[in-house]
Amino acid sequence: MENTKDLTEHSSRSERKRRDSFGMFDGYDSCSEDTSSSSSSEESEEEVAPLPSNLPIIKNNGQVYTYPDGKSGMATCEMCGMVGVRDAFYSKTKRFCSVSCSRSYSSNSKKASILARLQVTGKPPTKKAKVLQKQPLVAKLAAYAQYQATLQNQAKTKSVAVSMEGFSWGNYINSNSFIAAPVTCFKHAPMGTCWGDISENVRVEVPNTDCSLPTKVFWIAGIVKLAGYNALLRYEGFENDSGLDFWCNICGSDIHPVGWCAASGKPLVPPRTIQHKYTNWKAFLVKRLTGAKTLPPDFSQKVSESMQYPFKPCMRVEVVDKRHLCRTRVAVVESVIGGRLRLVYEESEDRTDDFWCHMHSPLIHHIGWSRSIGHRFKRSDITKKQDGHFDTPPHLFAKVKEVDQSGEWFKEGMKLEAIDPLNLSTICVATIRKVLADGFLMIGIDGSEAADGSDWFCYHATSPSIFPVGFCEINMIELTPPRGYTKLPFKWFDYLRETGSIAAPVKLFNKDVPNHGFRVGMKLEAVDLMEPRLICVATVTRIIHRLLRIHFDGWEEEYDQWVDCESPDLYPVGWCQLTGYQLQPPASQSSRESQSGSSKQKKKAKSQQYKGHKKMTTLQLKEELMDGEDYNFLQGASDQESNGSANFYIKQEP
Repeated sequence: MENTKDLTEHSSRSERKRRDSFGMFDGYDSCSEDTSSSSSSEESEEEVAPLPSNLPIIKNNGQVYTYPDGKSGMATCEMCGMVGVRDAFYSKTKRFCSVSCSRSYSSNSKKASILARLQVTGKPPTKKAKVLQKQPLVAKLAAYAQYQATLQNQAKTKSVAVSMEGFSWGNYINSNSFIAAPVTCFKHAPMGTCWGDISENVRVEVPNTDCSLPTKVFWIAGIVKLAGYNALLRYEGFENDSGLDFWCNICGSDIHPVGWCAASGKPLVPPRTIQHKYTNWKAFLVKRLTGAKTLPPDFSQKVSESMQYPFKPCMRVEVVDKRHLCRTRVAVVESVIGGRLRLVYEESEDRTDDFWCHMHSPLIHHIGWSRSIGHRFKRSDITKKQDGHFDTPPHLFAKVKEVDQSGEWFKEGMKLEAIDPLNLSTICVATIRKVLADGFLMIGIDGSEAADGSDWFCYHATSPSIFPVGFCEINMIELTPPRGYTKLPFKWFDYLRETGSIAAPVKLFNKDVPNHGFRVGMKLEAVDLMEPRLICVATVTRIIHRLLRIHFDGWEEEYDQWVDCESPDLYPVGWCQLTGYQLQPPASQSSRESQSGSSKQKKKAKSQQYKGHKKMTTLQLKEELMDGEDYNFLQGASDQESNGSANFYIKQEP
């Protein structure tokens, strides 16, 4: 927490510096319920299926690794030297055993790679490669690497602070003629629903920095350009002269509506550079401000109210287990920043096992949620709540749309397309594995599922992250076929026939497309969902109905993410400055090669939101059950199989 405090103080000092150099001023007439659910310890145990006998097994150092296809051939990871089945390797080139290794390799030199392995293992890499599949050992290494990263957080934070010194949203927007997504696109963000008519030419009162007086004085400025919360301002009287233009956050404490100075007894003093232009400045202002717009009188109050959050430290929630997607765990709110929660898993003794998400994230729920719908849940070893901890009231969580499961509904085994939560740049062939209560579904990615279902993930039936069969083809998106599937190019019609499956009916999917306001090329601040503590400079590169393709500036396209237009992980330009959160600047070629700070660490940490635990073996699951973890699944309703209108999404062939 000390490093965070230091960084916050550093950021606030920098912000004060900037605010002291250009202030905002405002002055003339404006135009214009607590219910606790049952304990998780009451969950019932779930039987674990034995290992399939037809899978070839390789024993190494007493540990069992199962290969999905003994004839697939082997490959060696160019990052860590691990050997495994080629089909289980990441990307089309099959050069790396995991997403983490691929990204570490591309961001680090050979020397950095060796140092990274020294950090993880404590030993230099040897020429003799180990024979194993990428999971679960890579998962353990990733978790340990993350732990090491946490221990070195102070050094990294200092490096991050240094890297941010040279980045300014204003300069970035101006020098490249970028356009930022308007605040109204982000309903969950401060002022997202009450931004009003703030636009170019709106006048405000700000501190006058072009003045030699010893006291703080103000002058009126007009908005020349708006970029999220940030506004490019020009002092009144400069006409077309942009020499003293400056950027500031319109929600900052030094920005006021016109008339604020008069009401507060603050002096209005014209900038020294243009003092000679007029002899009667009062008449000049009256003429310029007649009919002009300014901020609402209660603007600052609305800003303050919109930054009040109902979640508080010490609240207990259920959140997805980042090491096992198929289940949830109890976590405690450690801190709240701008509506984003730092959750610490309840059993974390040193409080480093954390997870970041927004308070409206679909990944968090009230205590007892898992049991109520039949979702897997990791029972905590802690038998009673710690002092001061209390269950979060259920009404604080984001509500999902009610659905009617009594009629035609999703059925186990139905096929669909889904965003892979472990590789958010891809939409994959997927299967419904379990139908839970309240419209929730357990989904698995075809060709890469663990036999025990430990890598299934939960989406609601109305989730914008699942799509009917044929969605990608119609919208010209590359669909990722099942791993190991050889009949390419992939055709849904053939695949359904070969697997004896049916497509989930199109009418069951969420087809609502709000008028979100996003446009291709717009800039914003976006959470790197593969390392959700990071918020980065990003760009909207594609829009498919309500689906946005988010690109992280300076990084390759393989790190892009498909995100819903209403995702709480997207924020306006200036959100980090407003809330005090650390923004990750765009990566550059030089930073990828030499920077030892945030960008390099971001690259190494990417894709570890769930720490790469995509292939937990049944043996491991049995061991965990022996440690006292209970699992429970509710069987879904048995509806009549129907293709519905899904034929529209399938290319019909003889």
